[in-house]
Amino acid sequence: MTPAAAPATVEVDGRELSISNPEKVFFSARGETKLDLVHYYLAVGEGALRGVYERPTVLKRFPNGAEGEFFYQKRVPEKRPEWLQTATVSFPSGRSAEELCPVDVSHLIWAVNLGCLDLNPWPVRRDDLDHPDELRVDLDPQPEVPFEDVRRVTLEVRDEHAMTGFPKTSGSRGMHVNVRIEPRWDFYSVRRAALALAREVERRLPDIATSKWWKEERGQKVFIDYNQNARDRTVASVYSVRSNAEGRVSCPLEWDEVASVEPADLTLATVPARFAERGDVGGAIDDTHHSLEPLLELATRDEAEGLGDAPWPPHFARQRGEPKRVAPSRARREQ
Repeated sequence: MTPAAAPATVEVDGRELSISNPEKVFFSARGETKLDLVHYYLAVGEGALRGVYERPTVLKRFPNGAEGEFFYQKRVPEKRPEWLQTATVSFPSGRSAEELCPVDVSHLIWAVNLGCLDLNPWPVRRDDLDHPDELRVDLDPQPEVPFEDVRRVTLEVRDEHAMTGFPKTSGSRGMHVNVRIEPRWDFYSVRRAALALAREVERRLPDIATSKWWKEERGQKVFIDYNQNARDRTVASVYSVRSNAEGRVSCPLEWDEVASVEPADLTLATVPARFAERGDVGGAIDDTHHSLEPLLELATRDEAEGLGDAPWPPHFARQRGEPKRVAPSRARREQ
């Protein structure tokens, strides 16, 4: 049995952090190691921190690398550095958990040492855990959808209802568009606005976009996952490295890059040089916080025309006005 390599030590934010098993291969395509992942996050630290700063963040741990099994850890370990900052969040179940709340890059490196590849923050800040300051447009293509369609749907939500979005690759098969919003609305209202946006894009691009929750209704289209705005739902943040052999990155883009972007080109091997050359292209996201009122007005019009709520994720209690939470084909069989 080959002995494990001695821990490595990195210095960040004036702290020395020990990295266990630094030579363990985490990404098989090019053989990048756990220590390579640490160096990646040090290289893009300013941008990566912007996505999670003062946000409760779920630990998604891959102890055996990007292609191994993973598990979510919502509660930070009891054994942790004294300097580590946390926030206590409550879930739809009524339970609560103390989660990581990054305030500097050393928090990110601490998480990487636990086997975290990507960073999964809530859309709230620790000073107000009930009112999101980020609307998330998650574009999830069905299996046979060409990436060209994902690009087209992304461009359709560029300046939606006077709100400027910031695009990024998902690091997998989709795209994300994040919008800073005023932290005045609760999770229910933000999800309601996201559903209205999804339905509006579906109306404009009916051949390639869908807001349908049930997979059997989506066809080969790009699903606009409005439920990613419900409480306790998280999305990989900017500069997150995703769980694939190539170490693809959820990378922020300029809008003029969206039409031709190739996600395979944006990896932990290439993004540090891009960051060094161009800086954080999504860095202006915090400059303007938008109102949700235009989207909520659209939601009100939809509801007046008979479009009520849509299904919620399965771990939520049934919501007022929600349709039957069962796939349409099953509902027909049960009639």
